[in-house]
This record gives sequence, structure tokens and C-alpha cells, in this order.
Amino acid sequence: MEILASILTAVVAIEHLYILWMEMFAWETVGKKTFGKALPAELFTPTKSLAANQGLYNGFLAAGLGWSFLIEDALWSSNIRLFFLGCVVIAALYGGIFSSKSILVKQGLPAILAFAAVLAVRCLAF
Repeated sequence: MEILASILTAVVAIEHLYILWMEMFAWETVGKKTFGKALPAELFTPTKSLAANQGLYNGFLAAGLGWSFLIEDALWSSNIRLFFLGCVVIAALYGGIFSSKSILVKQGLPAILAFAAVLAVRCLAF
């Protein structure tokens, strides 16, 4: 179960690194392909700095999850991991309610699965 929790956490971190890249560096290309149906094409250039800011926040989530792998103390590692996964779940819930339901599946589901797996490992270990 510990390996599954680590893999799921890594998947969430990698997903948020991808979102960082798309929103900070490829908003007008990949971002337009990804969100082109939800936003008019003429909005991508003027919203580039706003998207980059959102990307930076996604990078912080990825950094926090990555940091959790570097913490040797198992209890603190799971505390940090659960905190950042919880942040992703809350952000996905908000995005799913106010932006697009697909965010619940694309970002929320992996984070919820990772959160549950980390919590299961924690309950079994402590």
C-alpha cells in the first residue's frame, strides 16, 4: 500500500508540474487547445499573466508533494503529503463547482485516491 500511495502522490505532483508548464509557458498554445472550448480565443493573450500566476500556484502544490518524498520522518512525511493533497482536493472541488466538472475527475480523483492511500498507510503504520 505504501508503494501505491507513493505512486499516486507522484502522479498528482507530475500532473501539477504539467499544469505549471502549460499555464506559465504554453498558455497561448497548449492552454488554448486545452481550454479553447471554454474560453474565447481572443482571451488567451490578455490573460497570459493571470494564467502564469495560476501555474505558479500549481507549482507550489507539486513542490510540496515532492518535498514530502524528501522527509525522512514517516509521520511528518505523511503530514506534509496529506496537507498538499488536501489542498489539491479542495482546489479541484472549487474548480469543479465554479469552472468545469471535468476538473473533479482530472485533478480531484487522482488526489482523492492518493489522499486515501496515504491515509491508509498512516493508519496502518501508526
